[in-house]
Amino acid sequence: MPNRDDAWKLVCEYTPSDSLRKHMLAVEAACRAYGRRWNEDEEIYALTGLLHDFDYERWPNPPDHPLQGAAILAQLGYPEHIIYAIKSHADYLPDCPRVSRLDKTLYACDELSGFIVAVAMVRPERLNGMQPSSVKKKMKAKGFAAAVNRDDIVNGAADLGVELDEHIQFVIDALTGVAADLGL
Repeated sequence: MPNRDDAWKLVCEYTPSDSLRKHMLAVEAACRAYGRRWNEDEEIYALTGLLHDFDYERWPNPPDHPLQGAAILAQLGYPEHIIYAIKSHADYLPDCPRVSRLDKTLYACDELSGFIVAVAMVRPERLNGMQPSSVKKKMKAKGFAAAVNRDDIVNGAADLGVELDEHIQFVIDALTGVAADLGL
């Protein structure tokens, strides 16, 4: 199986955008933390988070994203459960329901990680001292990070079986550990 260095090279090859690379680093950190929390293979969780959007800039239109990336990952020897989780993070692929904890973790961490980074960017102290209440307050501001689907955040936590405030704090804590890599 390819390792983290291989995955990062793939991300860099397909993703020129620094902001999208940082998003994938954020989701990697959140997924890794959940893998550790559940005593599962955190490297599998981390690779899934890191690779979930690597194909997005080349193929942004559904269902090309994530299906083009899934085909590339299969050719490169990535395990089927990573590929399936990446496919299942797209709501528009009806034949890929989120079944495993890995699938649900990626979905739950994807939009929330991006939203937390957006909230951090408008705070002078960035991630330091951020609370779930600040994130939830910004979720109510429809004009703030308007592209982020708030329902995905709420439904992702519920599907994962984690209370929303707990999930938000968990992801904040995970992102704090890689704040420098995220430019925060």
